Amino acid sequence: MSDTIEDEKFVELNYRVIDKKTGDILVTVEYPLGYVHGVNDVMSEDVTKALYGKKVGDVIELQIDTRKLYGERDESLVFTDRIENVPEEYREIGMTITMENAKGEPRTFIVTRMDDKTLTVDGNNPLCGREVIFVLEVLSIREATDEEIDLGGAVGADPELNEILERAQ
Repeated sequence: MSDTIEDEKFVELNYRVIDKKTGDILVTVEYPLGYVHGVNDVMSEDVTKALYGKKVGDVIELQIDTRKLYGERDESLVFTDRIENVPEEYREIGMTITMENAKGEPRTFIVTRMDDKTLTVDGNNPLCGREVIFVLEVLSIREATDEEIDLGGAVGADPELNEILERAQ
């Protein structure tokens, strides 16, 4: 049994995303993220390549081009409205609101600013337009089961893990 990351190995990671300019931590996971290497395509190809051959305890830092993942920042996805036009349950910084466009396609907006008179939502990914560094720590590596290989991750995994990783990429 190999103790290095290679295809069809089940890997658990902790990671955080750091703003390159400010050094602020933008995203962190509170519990390990498990996936099957080379099978699950949730992570970017750059991250997968960088992890290949790593061992438990290894920490890697990768600068990620968010334009490649999310495109350029689109200011047409930023809206400000009078606060009285927004239901009270959405009047909180960081609140997510899912809306549909004219074609019925959903898009998530995040409340980014609010004062006594206005509220602003942004439909861009929070990492869009930023220079970020991913810091990943390898926690465990083991042979993946056939079922995990079929699923690309842990059996019975919380689906929110994939959503977190997709947002962070």
